[in-house]
Formats: sequence, C-alpha cells, structure tokens
Amino acid sequence: MKVLIVGSGGREHALAWKIAQSPRVDKIYCAPGNAGIANYAECVDIKAMEFDKLAAFAKDKAIDLTVVGMDDPLVGGIVDVFETQGLRVFGPRKNAAILEGSKAFSKDLMKKYNIPTAAYENFDDPQEALHYLETEANFPIVLKADGLALGKGVLICNTLEEAKAGVRTIMEDKQFGSAGNRMVIEQFMTGREVSVLTFVDGKTIKSMTSAQDHKRAGDGDTGLNTGGMGTFSPSPFYTKEVEEFCEQKIFQPTVDAMAKEDREFKGIIFFGLMLTENGPKVLEYNARFGDPETQVVLPRMKTDIVDVFEACIDGTLDQIDLEFEDNAAVCVVLASEGYPVKYEKGYEIRGLEKFKETDGYYVFHAGSALRDGKIVTNGGRVLGVTAKGQDLKAARENAYKAVEWVDFDNKYFRHDIGKAIDEA
Repeated sequence: MKVLIVGSGGREHALAWKIAQSPRVDKIYCAPGNAGIANYAECVDIKAMEFDKLAAFAKDKAIDLTVVGMDDPLVGGIVDVFETQGLRVFGPRKNAAILEGSKAFSKDLMKKYNIPTAAYENFDDPQEALHYLETEANFPIVLKADGLALGKGVLICNTLEEAKAGVRTIMEDKQFGSAGNRMVIEQFMTGREVSVLTFVDGKTIKSMTSAQDHKRAGDGDTGLNTGGMGTFSPSPFYTKEVEEFCEQKIFQPTVDAMAKEDREFKGIIFFGLMLTENGPKVLEYNARFGDPETQVVLPRMKTDIVDVFEACIDGTLDQIDLEFEDNAAVCVVLASEGYPVKYEKGYEIRGLEKFKETDGYYVFHAGSALRDGKIVTNGGRVLGVTAKGQDLKAARENAYKAVEWVDFDNKYFRHDIGKAIDEA
C-alpha cells in the first residue's frame, strides 16, 4: 500500500513510525511533514489546508489510504473532499468533526443525550456573557472559546474580575481568532484528568490505552496553557471500574448520539475526562489523535494500525482485536524557551543519533526542519522524548534519562511529567 499522512507535528511523526511497521505498507508520504517524519516518509510541500492539491497528489500517486492527523483539516472538511473524488481516507467527515470544531455543539449534544459533563451556558454576545457572570456564576468558572484554538482556548477564572477579562480576551480582543465568536461558560470541575483515545467505525467503538496530559507550561502545573508539555500512559486512576462506567455511559452513547443526529462518526474520538467525586465527566471531545498522547499510546499498541484504520472506514471494527503491551510509557516535550508566547527558531539539534541505537526509546519531532544538512528547531514544541518501562516509574526514569541525550540552545522542559504516579 501507499499511504499519505496529513500533518507536521509529533503526532504525525508517531503515526508515520507506526504505519511504517505495517507489512502492508511499502511507501509513505507526508504533507507537509518535518525533519523527523522524513526518516519514514517522503515529505511533500503541500499545506494541510490545501485540500484540492492534496487530493490531486493522492490521485497522481495512486495513494491507497490517507490518514489525517490534524484537527483543522478535519473540521474544514478534507474527508468530504477526498471521498467525493473516490479516495480512501481515515477521519470524520465535516459534519461529524464538529464534535471538536464547536464546543457549544458538543455540550448541547451531551445535554440532549444525558452524557455526563459540567453544567454550562453558551453565549454569542459578550454583553450577555458578562451579565451572566455578574448575576448567576459561581467561581471558579471555566470560559471556553467555541472553535479550534490549538488547545489553548480554555481559561479558568477564580474571580469575577478574571472572568470579565477572559470574556474580553476571547470574545472582544479575539485572541483565539474566530474560535471566540461563540463562548461556553461552564462549571469548574475538580478531580483527576484522563485522556482516552478511541477508534470508531460509525457504530462500534474500541478504546486504546489511557493517558494523562500536562497542559501547563511550568513545573507544578503553573504558567500558561500549551498544546501539551508531556504525558504518560496508562493512567493509574483509570481503573477497570472507571473504564466500564465510561464505556456504558460516555463512549458508546456518544457514538450512538452522533449516529442519531445523522452525523455518523468514523475515525478517532479523543475523550478528555475528569474523574470527579460524582463520577467521570466529559471535559472535551477531540476528533483526532491527541498530541502528545499519541506519542505514548502508539508505542504500546501491538495491533497493525493500518488494519484498524481500514476497519473503521469499512464499518468492521467489531472484528478487530485491539491489543496493547502490559507496560508503560512517558513522553517529555522539549520546547523552545518562551513557548507558548515568543521563542526563537533555527537552533541546531544535537544527539538524535542515540535514539537509533536504543530500543524502547523514541524521539518524535514536533517542530523541526532540515537546513543545510542539519536538523534545527522550527517551533515552540520541538521534540517529544518518549521511553517505555515495565511500569510508570521505570518509564519516567527512562524518559528523563533520554532527555539528557539531546540538546539545543534554549531547550526547555518540565521536570515533573508523571509526578502524579507517585500519588497513585
């Protein structure tokens, strides 16, 4: 088979690495790709939102399967464009990707089908939002930009003043662009956060192993929200009992709800969960693989991922035996100093060769580029250093050991990824 991957980050690098292991695949392309992905795929200079160019490329190269990694093209309707041209593509259509594309839609869906989530209100008008905050809100409270905001469009406000400033940031100053045209104000929940990635074929849902992300830029969960500074898998808090509850009350009901709304979902549903004292509740849905969760989930997956992709497209997921290794993985993101606000690019990355010789250690490129024969930094999140271990403690030790193998100017990372393991 020939496979095309759409995207350029650490998630797409992990996908390229996993797809390359399939005996069914002999050629991989990635558009636009990065310096790490180039080890497994031929990188093509087409941007992720250039749907017609991508479809023309897929036809020209007789691509058998396209895998869309990123949220923007899915929400924008890339799958519909490919399908109308008779191309085989993995991911939800536009009318299903709205599950991630609009937080207001997903909250309304959960309310309608009794899927556990936080109480909320939707607002199109900043003045109405301010009035609600002044008259009815309890603090702390959560403000969410309705649309896609690179994982950063969520503000937790402890006081009315903070919340008013948050409304300005999202709806008036449009810090997250058009994502802030609508806003969700929702009850603040407390508990452990868990991420569960699932494969969906429109009716059947099969969950992968659990993970837990660290969103804040600084140690001790301080600083600004980022796309994710590290993650570990599995979550010790996602017990068998919690899993059974989620499968019965959250996962399958979500797939069934989308089907009932005539929005059949095929692809990945990423469930962001909060384990509250009143049981698990949905924080958010994503309509694709998480980043950096993919970097710890896929190294533990035993099943041929191409078989799973095809089963999701064909509606035969119930025939797939999805298996994972009985171990653990931890990913530490190496970022550019100053991320997520302002940072410099173009610094040479040294020490990557060590990963080629060492089994169970991986380096997934998130923001890298090839310049004059050298691999250089080309983003806020630069690399995801991942290691496996027999348990979470061992995986964490291995990941932080591997962090020292690689170096670049302005290298920045959190020192407490997976610290929660000690409390489990």
